[in-house]
Amino acid sequence: MDTDKVVRLLNNIADLMDINGEQFFKTRAYRMAAETLREIEEPIDVLVKEQRLQDLPGIGKAIAKKISTFVTTGSLPYYEELKKEVPPSLLDLLDIQGLGPKKVAVLYKKLGITTIDELQKAARQHKLQDLDGFGVTTENNILRGIALQSKTSGRSLLHHALQQGNQYVEYLKKISAIKNISIAGSLRRRKETIGDIDILVSSSDPDRIMDAFSEYHLVDEVMLKGKTKTSVRLNDGIQVDLRVVEKKSFGSALQYFTGSKEHNVLLRSLALKNDMKLNEYGVFSKGTDEYLAGKTEQEVYETIGLPFIPPELRENRGEIDAAYNNSLPHLLQLEDIKGDLHVHSTYSDGINSIEEIVKACEKINYEYIGITDHSQSLKVANGVSVEDVQKKCDHIKKINKNSNITVLCGTECDILKDGSLDYSDETLKKFDYVGIGIHSLFKMNKKEATHRIITALDNPFVTFLAHPTCRMIGHREGFELDMELLFDKAVETNTFLEINAFPDRLDLNDINVKRAKDKGVHFIIGSDSHSIQHLPNMQYGVATARRGWLEKQQVLNTTSVSKLKQILNG
Repeated sequence: MDTDKVVRLLNNIADLMDINGEQFFKTRAYRMAAETLREIEEPIDVLVKEQRLQDLPGIGKAIAKKISTFVTTGSLPYYEELKKEVPPSLLDLLDIQGLGPKKVAVLYKKLGITTIDELQKAARQHKLQDLDGFGVTTENNILRGIALQSKTSGRSLLHHALQQGNQYVEYLKKISAIKNISIAGSLRRRKETIGDIDILVSSSDPDRIMDAFSEYHLVDEVMLKGKTKTSVRLNDGIQVDLRVVEKKSFGSALQYFTGSKEHNVLLRSLALKNDMKLNEYGVFSKGTDEYLAGKTEQEVYETIGLPFIPPELRENRGEIDAAYNNSLPHLLQLEDIKGDLHVHSTYSDGINSIEEIVKACEKINYEYIGITDHSQSLKVANGVSVEDVQKKCDHIKKINKNSNITVLCGTECDILKDGSLDYSDETLKKFDYVGIGIHSLFKMNKKEATHRIITALDNPFVTFLAHPTCRMIGHREGFELDMELLFDKAVETNTFLEINAFPDRLDLNDINVKRAKDKGVHFIIGSDSHSIQHLPNMQYGVATARRGWLEKQQVLNTTSVSKLKQILNG
């Protein structure tokens, strides 16, 4: 069985329990189990067969039994009973910004609303305003949330598309007739959401390649099959397109199909100015059609007079001019990251102990790890009380005596409504460093939200601002902030801005990263891990940083542990 099906089952159970008003700790258990399974690489069938589900963090006996039943029988009576209590279509409403389980329950019980279309119609007719807990603002937010969901509908988050694309490529690599293979399109450029997956292959036996491509075990439908292009739809709904070209055209085709369209238009214009033609088949002399280059991307760019431009930069944001002037940035690499400064442990809402986190980070070869549990007011995330702050810091000091990496005691301290922080300065100074972030009251206007953050940045103990706009891709729009004022304040107070690497955040986004960089802002990249399975999310933060033109020296957690301590103590 596909693990994703089990993950969806567990999340659906949690959602239905939420709507029914179950206690938070019960629903949280299912969500934590889903998060654990989302990140495992071992087949779920093997874990069930060998009865090793309970060895995984966050999966207890009761949930393990339900998972086993579902995997072995294909159904789960407990889930079927839950679905009888409320229409399953109510789960779709939870994807709308501004709607939680309590509000969905009110909509269903008071107005009989069960679908997004019914919700949109009721909101447009102003039928929501008089419901308990709603009002005009909530009604308007719901309409905006529906529009936001429609905007991102049919697109996959980067991490999901990349996982699917890489698995498909590994499957195809086993075919000896393939000479070259690469992911292309927006996925290769590492955009935050992906419409479909593009794979490019060079081979002299396209029929064999297309047959194997169509027989991949996750293919649900073959939409188009030809000698040069085949399109399939996977069982999760994502479309994958495969193109087969000659070996001599692979580099040119890879450049062409990677895009972006705007980048390619400028590149073709430059080729024409140099009396050449550029297309997916190669670079040719404009006058004689003589083939000049095309085997590799490197030679394609060099032939038309440019150094190689990394895929992440190909968005028509000045990269052509920078390449022409030899001023392209030396982009950050994943290997440059020396540690992770945004990780949660069991002291708040993480599912792994600090000891478990340390062992996992040793395997990644990190020099250091920062434990940033939530602060006291965030009850929903089991925020750390003032009394437990010292306990946690003492615990970390004890671990450091026998650890191969340095463990730093940090916090993700809540920014309160007026811009003050959730801990007093007396408590904040106990930490090695302080991250701050907003986790409530997301409906402030631009002026209010900006003032809230700017005020918080004035606190002398603050090291970095976590997920600055608080967006959740496809679910919650970020704060509308005065970004220029925020960037200026970050520079003034020497505060780092985070690129949050969690796949549905990627906040700051690439555009704001470049704007901030140009203002002189420096950054950290944090995985926001709540499980050791989330630690690899760092790669998505690095991808966003690269799309924002960042170099190694502009990211705090590329420094050695000794330099890091100097900066934090400075």
